[in-house]
Amino acid sequence: MSDLSAAHVEAFLEMMSAERGAAVNTLQSYERDLEDALSHMRGRGMGLTGALTDDLRHYLAHLAGQGFKPSSQARRLSALRQFYKFLYAEGLRGDDPTGILDAPKKGRSLPKTLSIDDVSRLIGQAESEAEAAPGGPERLSRLRMHALMELLYATGMRVSELVSLPASVLAQDGRFLVIRGKGNKERLVPLSQAAIRAMRVYGSALAEEFAKADKGERESPWLFPSSAKAGFLPRQVFARDLKSLAARAGIRVATISPHVLRHAFASHLLANGADLRAVQELLGHSDISTTQIYTHVLEERLHDLVQNHHPLAKQAKKQD
Repeated sequence: MSDLSAAHVEAFLEMMSAERGAAVNTLQSYERDLEDALSHMRGRGMGLTGALTDDLRHYLAHLAGQGFKPSSQARRLSALRQFYKFLYAEGLRGDDPTGILDAPKKGRSLPKTLSIDDVSRLIGQAESEAEAAPGGPERLSRLRMHALMELLYATGMRVSELVSLPASVLAQDGRFLVIRGKGNKERLVPLSQAAIRAMRVYGSALAEEFAKADKGERESPWLFPSSAKAGFLPRQVFARDLKSLAARAGIRVATISPHVLRHAFASHLLANGADLRAVQELLGHSDISTTQIYTHVLEERLHDLVQNHHPLAKQAKKQD
């Protein structure tokens, strides 16, 4: 790089290193991105320092035409924004040509989920292990895992909501559970009969263990007590145990996390006819747009509905 723009890029990188302590990888990334932009501008007969908004817009369009993902385009634009902020701060430009440029929209990736068969295998594995446990702490641990699995899939709770359930839920009658979620907001979620049974069997075993303990030990206020600082089961421990359960059930461990089961809960409801607004309430989403990531499930269902029930679609199948 030998022209004025190249010198300004070098000065920018020196500032990022000396004043902001940017890591070597960060500096190398900025350098690659700005060199690429400079090369493009040179091809248009100009430098990078004097580029206008339309010139930068042309560059971003060029990246899109080359097949760069929106995330890669956004990273290049971020480097340019930092560069022009530097030029403005140094008095080398009186404006910022990136100021009115919109970042390329990143498509939201579809959440990982599990099939109904995989979820059934997971819960079945937890249930069979709980039934086969010999007794004592091991039995309690297995019953806890079964209860955690049934509750998570029955309600779609966030893992933080699940592990911090109060022990008082054992005293509740009926098929609904009150969950305190984000922003301390409460919501009502239905429980399956399987979840109620698993929770009650585990609760009885937990009470027995407390009864066997020293008289000085008080019962925990948490449904899933732990010696951890918070007093309840750490979500990281549950996530680890869930992966171990998945391995024993013959399910690929990389696809498993508590959040994946939350996604499975929502996806399976929608696939079986649930309303998007109802799923929003059950998940505790404050905005419907958060729940709309699952609309791909609705779209698939509607497509199948038309293909299987619309008379013209049926005629087309017969002709095939």
